Amino acid sequence: MGSPLAGLKAGVISGVVFVGALALVNVILLYAFQSQALTIISKSFSAVCTLVESNSTSSAVNVTSPAVKACFSDVVSVWPEFFAFINFFIALFLASVFGWLYESLPSSRPTIKGLSISVVALVVYIYFGLLGLTFVIQAAELLYAFALADTVLFGYLLGKLYGRYSRTVDIVSQDGSAKILVDGKDFTNKKRTFSVKSVHEVKAEPQEGSSFKEWTVSGGVSVEDNRSYETTMEVNGDGVLRVGTKR
Repeated sequence: MGSPLAGLKAGVISGVVFVGALALVNVILLYAFQSQALTIISKSFSAVCTLVESNSTSSAVNVTSPAVKACFSDVVSVWPEFFAFINFFIALFLASVFGWLYESLPSSRPTIKGLSISVVALVVYIYFGLLGLTFVIQAAELLYAFALADTVLFGYLLGKLYGRYSRTVDIVSQDGSAKILVDGKDFTNKKRTFSVKSVHEVKAEPQEGSSFKEWTVSGGVSVEDNRSYETTMEVNGDGVLRVGTKR
């Protein structure tokens, strides 16, 4: 388990870059294939547009009709932004999951870990049809190709920024004579990442025959009361939290 908060912080920036680039390319492709889009809109006017000309009795209208061009303008100004809005919150959710699962993901490099979540992101966006709106297969293929590169960039930035917003703490039990709980979870003799400038409840549970002595810390880790078996830990940098016991 890592830090969902650090993942969320990293997801804000990487998510903005991801959805912003995807929406921009979607708009560019809509204009690049505008003539084909106008033809499709004219043939299925009522299906594409929310309003149909009052004098129209058919779902089809003339491709040169001002209503068709107005509809196209509405499509360009609304749909890419709509997809970007939805995709941003999905990106934030995936970033939080990334932070939560960080320690379980393969590789020791944050950027490689980030790339693993980018695969999940791409599958989600494709499965639910959230990459954007296109009217012709050529535009769809180009959008999918760009989305592949864009999600790789998202994963890379997510991993890179997670390293900026998190710190690693080595949680050590001297001689293994006590269990160390951090926010109620057993992190004894493990390395875990925490959001920078975060505060956590720590508790020592000595084994039978041992008693708590003190907490010792180093690096960017501090505790509120090193003589209390139950206290709070603040993480401002990489460091070590160690519990000492006595018999």
